Amino acid sequence: MAGTSASPFHVGLTPARVIDCALELTGESHLFGWSIRDLAGRLGVAPSVVYHHVGGRDLLARHVVDRVVSRMVAPSAALPWQDWFRALLHDAYDVVTPYPGVAKWLLMHGPTFDSVVSIVDLGTSKLAEAGFGERTAQAYSALLNNAMLTVGMGDDRLVHEEDGPRDHATMMTEFRVMSTTSPGFTALAEQMMPAFVVGGDEAARGRRAYYDFVVETTVAGLAVLLAASDPAHDATGSTEFDTAH
Repeated sequence: MAGTSASPFHVGLTPARVIDCALELTGESHLFGWSIRDLAGRLGVAPSVVYHHVGGRDLLARHVVDRVVSRMVAPSAALPWQDWFRALLHDAYDVVTPYPGVAKWLLMHGPTFDSVVSIVDLGTSKLAEAGFGERTAQAYSALLNNAMLTVGMGDDRLVHEEDGPRDHATMMTEFRVMSTTSPGFTALAEQMMPAFVVGGDEAARGRRAYYDFVVETTVAGLAVLLAASDPAHDATGSTEFDTAH
């Protein structure tokens, strides 16, 4: 990333502006793909000025993630737990994917931000009310982690974007070789790989479809687990009392 001639001070520069710029760089590349020097070059200041206003690379990354997740809004508390999480994670995809690396950061560090306290509290309460009991935290983590892991896997390919065409060509060749003797690899090569190899809008649609599939199967799996552990709960997460009323 090209920089400009840096000066030691910049009149009018604020921590908010530094974080704005870090957010822009993340949207253009990846949260783990830019350096303090890149950021300083974009702002037209010396790296020491960035440290002075905000801090080091780790703290800047935290501020960027906070900016992103603060855009998330809790779904209506009136929704059943499955629909609540479907709505939350559907919107989360659109919030997080424009900023590659944010999903990975959340997996590594957790959503420890004031801006999402109400979402965490409401989400865990929905699961507890549904009957997950001591497994409430596990259920919540499975829902969020599966979603963010799916996004993060796609994001990480952007870090090695220049190697993408070669990697894709090699991968497809290997899949074709394996598919000559394996029905399983044939299915993967025909049903999953093309959208990701072609790239562009088709790949974006493929990633979104796979994300939705992961979310839906996680929700459905937890519903079945809940029903199996407590016959008083059906697969929708409603109790017999709730259904009767």
